[in-house]
Amino acid sequence: MNRLILSRGAVIAGITLCVLGLSTIVWQVGYRAALDRLAGQAEADLMLAGDRLSTRLQRYQELAVMMADHPAMEDLSTTDRRAAAARLMLRVADRTGALDLLFADRFGTVLAAAHGFSVTGLAQTRHFERAMHGALGSEFGIKRPLDRRAYYYAAPAFGADGRVRGALVVAVDVEAVEQTWSGSVPAVYFTDAEGEVFISNRSEILGWRKTDDGPAVAPVGEGRQAEVNRIAGHEIWTMDWGPYLPRRALHLVWPLPVIGMTGEVLLDVAPARRLATLQAAMVAAIVLAFGAILFLATERRRTLARANAVLETRVAERTRALSQTNKALRREVAERQEAEAALKRAQADLVQAGKLTALGQMSAGISHELNQPLMAIQSFADNARQFIDRGQVDVAAGNLGRIADLARRMARIIRNLRAFARQESEPASRVDIVKTLEVAVELTQTRLDQDGVALHWTRPDRAIWVQGGEVRLSQVFVNLINNAADAMAMSADPNITISVHCTGPTVIVDVSDTGPGIDEPEKIFDPFYTTKEVGASEGMGLGLSISYGLVQSFGGAIRGRNRAEGGAVFSVQLAQWQEKDAAE
Repeated sequence: MNRLILSRGAVIAGITLCVLGLSTIVWQVGYRAALDRLAGQAEADLMLAGDRLSTRLQRYQELAVMMADHPAMEDLSTTDRRAAAARLMLRVADRTGALDLLFADRFGTVLAAAHGFSVTGLAQTRHFERAMHGALGSEFGIKRPLDRRAYYYAAPAFGADGRVRGALVVAVDVEAVEQTWSGSVPAVYFTDAEGEVFISNRSEILGWRKTDDGPAVAPVGEGRQAEVNRIAGHEIWTMDWGPYLPRRALHLVWPLPVIGMTGEVLLDVAPARRLATLQAAMVAAIVLAFGAILFLATERRRTLARANAVLETRVAERTRALSQTNKALRREVAERQEAEAALKRAQADLVQAGKLTALGQMSAGISHELNQPLMAIQSFADNARQFIDRGQVDVAAGNLGRIADLARRMARIIRNLRAFARQESEPASRVDIVKTLEVAVELTQTRLDQDGVALHWTRPDRAIWVQGGEVRLSQVFVNLINNAADAMAMSADPNITISVHCTGPTVIVDVSDTGPGIDEPEKIFDPFYTTKEVGASEGMGLGLSISYGLVQSFGGAIRGRNRAEGGAVFSVQLAQWQEKDAAE
């Protein structure tokens, strides 16, 4: 047992050493590849910063050349001309952001200046001396009387004889140029010929100077040096220069001879190190995972053999338990199916009971509706017999025609009653909603006339086909019309309005009344919910609940709400019949 443990430990230690060695190699390769990509990025950033600086300074260079040839600078012999030239230069300085503009004669005497500074020693400056030789001069530094970092351009002004008669000097505020990219990433700075940092987007390194024993800049007099290393041909600085400069940075240099400076960039190599670490960690994780899988596979093979017998015993026990559970589940499924069938039968009986209840409520009106044609038939028959006895056959034939019309009317009433009373078990099919509404109106018209309820129903001039059942939809609208009539029992001006309109694939039928409205709209479709008094004979609150279930069985919806002008409105939404539904 101890020998087995020792062999396993040796294998694990060997795998660990191999993983560490491979991870180190992967880290080095990934770090060098990442440094190559960072170098390309740093070079692009440095060139962009140098181009931006050169472009900004070139504006002032062109300004110096144009102002030197300005007519206002041709003759500055009088005080008025000098004052006018000074005002012009002040306006130009304000509009261009120049630090100062001045015009001096060939001896360095300032004749006019934008801000009127007293400048001495101008003739000894390099930019002015070059302008006196007829070329454009440039220089940068901290000079009096401005005492701030500035870049100077001196453009020569030629007289009529072609000789240089003076120069126009433009002083550029370096701080204003830096504001466009101050604090941007990465850290970029520009040094002069002596290695002093003159322009930078990191203000903390301004004035630093390159040391004699290395290429890195450092604070003057403090001796904080940067450690410089070369990795895969790249110069890496390790330094501690504050929170706004990277601790390890890739250093690149790009000369800018046009402005007399050298651009340098410090790009943080932390992302490259993180990427290399991530790659090495991924390789180590994959190798460790593969080794762990192999190790676990061998261990699993040993344990599987021991566990196989136990598993077979447990499987047999579970099989017996599952068989018993399946039998119980089959019994439960059969019981649920029987319960669902009983529920469907109860629902069908409840729907039929609702229809019979509605027929009972309408029985008096229906009897009156049938009694009137019967009495008219008897009267017309007696009159026809008398007319026949008198030989007035034409008049008797007219009475017989009226008897036939009344008989057809009675047959239609009886047919509607028989259709309404029968149980409809067919699935939803194509139904003309206009015809269904006509049947519902005809079945309830006598009751509405007796209660003095005015029914407003404009029949559409075409058939509107919906998905539903003709008898069940008739029951829904009979229930809605009767409920509306019941609600307006105490109304002074009872009115029921039925309207049909189509909105895309949906047909909406609105049944509105002028009653007191709905007290609790969220409960009106609950079974046995009613607003009638206890003991009332009108019903038990099942009409709307039955209607809700019938409409839902067609894939539709029904809802009730109060109208702003008073009363309630019930909206029945049904799916419009499509030919593709019939095909399916």
